[in-house]
Amino acid sequence: MAKRAILIVLDSVGIGALPDAAEFGDAGSHTLGNIYKVRGKLDLPNLYHLGLSRIEDSRLPVPETAAVGSYGRAAEVTKAKDTTCGHWEMMGIIMDEPFKTFPNGFPAAFMREYERKIGRGTLFNGVASGTAIINELGDEHVKTGKPIVYTSADSVFQVAAHEEVIPLEELYAMCKTAREMLVGDCLVGRVIARPFVGTSGAYKRTENRRDYAIPPIAATVLDSLHEKGIPTIAIGKIEDIFNRRGISFIDHAKNNHDGFAATLKQVQSDTSGFIFTNLVDFDMLYGHRNDVEGYASALEWVDEKLPQLLDAMREDDILIVTADHGCDPTTTSTDHSREHIPVVVYGKNLKAGVDLGTLESFSDIGSTVHEHLTGSPFAVGTSFLPKLQK
Repeated sequence: MAKRAILIVLDSVGIGALPDAAEFGDAGSHTLGNIYKVRGKLDLPNLYHLGLSRIEDSRLPVPETAAVGSYGRAAEVTKAKDTTCGHWEMMGIIMDEPFKTFPNGFPAAFMREYERKIGRGTLFNGVASGTAIINELGDEHVKTGKPIVYTSADSVFQVAAHEEVIPLEELYAMCKTAREMLVGDCLVGRVIARPFVGTSGAYKRTENRRDYAIPPIAATVLDSLHEKGIPTIAIGKIEDIFNRRGISFIDHAKNNHDGFAATLKQVQSDTSGFIFTNLVDFDMLYGHRNDVEGYASALEWVDEKLPQLLDAMREDDILIVTADHGCDPTTTSTDHSREHIPVVVYGKNLKAGVDLGTLESFSDIGSTVHEHLTGSPFAVGTSFLPKLQK
């Protein structure tokens, strides 16, 4: 059978501040290490056995048994800490200029034109935690019908609305309008629909979020594989991040449980090619809410399920478990953090116990996937596959 590569992105599971983290206000951030420190434990025996805790400065307990996988960490070249830049760099796009951020809200002229186009006024237009702002302004939104517009330290334009006040399709249309407008000096990485439900004092976001990115600005690993006729399977929000480009099959799983189940289903099937999964709950439900216990429990759930995936892998499969940025839930900030990402690699026919050190770019991951599936590394990034081949 044809070879397969499985890449699982544990969204926001960083493994220590990058050297320039202070420039982003993230000095001292260490998503995994700080969760372990604050909680006093982090029960991830399968990931530790693969090599996660052997990564430089992991701050995690190292088992006495030898690693069955190989391990390292990767630095981000693009001067950013958002989902789009992280995934794009992973797939071979290193941006010279990162997406714009708006710490003081979006320009007044822009907002006037946006309100004209959607036919409604808006509320807020500033930096906020999503869960906090819907509880602060939810009543006013329900009363007036005005959507809540907010951003964060990341390059995002977020539109929150109650599903019974603004139907989902109308909310999605509002976000598509914003996406069309947010170009040039207002170019942001993503527009995000943030629907919620509930009543006063108990509003709760739903899983019906949608992300609207721009098309990748250069060729990606996905594009190259797709052009070569190699199947590319996107699970979770991968389709949104890459604007559906270079993707053969989509499963828009909305949470970790569904995303892992979809990944396992693909690995257990006779499919071939590239299985690319984003597990979003770490970031969406726990990192941005500074929920240390929730974050840790979600990690432990994935670790518990991991053996099913390893058992289903074929002899020539390669599995890479990584992240796209950090979101340290132990800090006062609720934003993403500028961190290294873990890189854990496993394959039944690969060497075990190889320390890959610190990779210079996230793009090394995509280049490795490309070489495994095509025999040649991608044009951007340095493949570490030769270090792992027996």
